[in-house]
Amino acid sequence: MAGTLLVWAFGFMAACGVIVALLVGVALAMAYPQLPDVSELSDYRPKLSMRVYSIEGTQIGEFGEERRNFMPFKDIPKVMKDAVLAIEDARFYQHGGVDYIGLLRASLANLGRAKSQGASTITMQVARNVYLSSEKTFTRKIYEILLTTKLEHNLSKDQIFEIYLNHVEWGEGVFGAEAAAQHYFRKRASELTPLEAARLAVMLPRPRYFEKLPNSGYLAERAAVIAERMPKAQLP
Repeated sequence: MAGTLLVWAFGFMAACGVIVALLVGVALAMAYPQLPDVSELSDYRPKLSMRVYSIEGTQIGEFGEERRNFMPFKDIPKVMKDAVLAIEDARFYQHGGVDYIGLLRASLANLGRAKSQGASTITMQVARNVYLSSEKTFTRKIYEILLTTKLEHNLSKDQIFEIYLNHVEWGEGVFGAEAAAQHYFRKRASELTPLEAARLAVMLPRPRYFEKLPNSGYLAERAAVIAERMPKAQLP
């Protein structure tokens, strides 16, 4: 009798699971057409500040809330790409937008931890930063995954990475790799050393926090680790 009840209970739970999955699938199918047209990002150009130059061509002023210098993907130095991949999304060129292996790894690592690890890919961060708010709700996460899928279907990996490296925040009013290099090291991104690029990459999860801690021991130690890991970054 007990065995029969157990079988019935498992069958009931399985049926409920199938129904829930179908309802979620229908909801996602209805939401997908309502998403923004991400193909517009194929010609991505971020909002730039207004610059004033002297008659000799020297910049004498810059106005705007955001410091940003757009760089085409081909001009972004490899050390910067390697550093960001090494710390943010090492499997970026292998997964389809949502890194289920990374998600599983983060979930296992989070067991028993007070502070959880994230598993957002570069594509997911682009979807979130360009289109969504920072609120942490189940609905927003669903839209983030849907937008991630749409970005991967409409843009190449290099295009997505280009948007990320030009859009991501690196401090108060500092956006993109070129602006970050000039802000923190007073040089062009193309002139960054591997260790400097690694230091910028380490700042990404908490840029405004680390901006106030230029002598952070953690920042220096973590940057050294990332610099050693960079040659293994899977950049085509």
